[in-house]
Amino acid sequence: MNFNVATLEPAQDANKYTRGKLVVVAGSPRFPGAAALAARAGQRMGAGYTEVVTAHEAVGAVRACAPSLVVRELDGWCAKDLPASSEGKPSAVCIGPGFEGSDDEFALVERVLKRAACPVLVDGGGLAALGSAKAQARLLKRAESGMPTVVTPHGGEAARLAAPFSLPTDDPAKLAAGLSLALHAIVVLKGPDTYVAEGKRVEVMREGTSALAKAGTGDVLAGMVAALLAQGFEPFDAAFGGAQLHARAGIAAARAYSAVSVTPEDVIEAIPEIMLAGAAHS
Repeated sequence: MNFNVATLEPAQDANKYTRGKLVVVAGSPRFPGAAALAARAGQRMGAGYTEVVTAHEAVGAVRACAPSLVVRELDGWCAKDLPASSEGKPSAVCIGPGFEGSDDEFALVERVLKRAACPVLVDGGGLAALGSAKAQARLLKRAESGMPTVVTPHGGEAARLAAPFSLPTDDPAKLAAGLSLALHAIVVLKGPDTYVAEGKRVEVMREGTSALAKAGTGDVLAGMVAALLAQGFEPFDAAFGGAQLHARAGIAAARAYSAVSVTPEDVIEAIPEIMLAGAAHS
């Protein structure tokens, strides 16, 4: 499977709303950078309007990373404010990067799953919230109503999500498929090879690089996939395509800085290079 970068080219009459609104609900007093990384990656991946909802203590850091981001404090924000995805005005939510695992954060994930009339990506600390019966009921209801959910665990997170369902964890393809069926979601099981599953369908992305083995690159991936969802791409294509382009951006960053020295910020800055390369070969 290969994602066609040319499909990202905006129409001549596009505006920031037709290109998609991405709402990133992320970050915490301890991990403000996760919100910044996911949001900046979303911008580079083409989302037309990127809004960040984050903890009061993280607002300054997020605003400082990019003045073009719209930043709101979590206090006073309500999941009912989320935009519904509609024809010509697609949208998506990315929730969980940089969450610390508090009860309030878990409740927030549940409210977003209930209220968001658009694709939702759950990542990072938000994934632990999916272990509750209430969250699982929300996931089922979203699936029944045609609202896609994408989850992006690494191996350890996937094993914890699998435990309540007694899913085997020794085969990543079966683990990804089992989690997809159990959670009624598209699963992006991250690793050197990344397994993307929607029910029993599993595709393997084998372009990973050890340059991405650093804290923060998962936040970048979450923002990239969510930005594709926000632009109206089919959810499975967005999940696989985001993982593939993330890997290629990691490889491009390693060419510039070496696999040893790549940072998540370098991966974000390499996104335009892989866009140009992809467009030239399409």
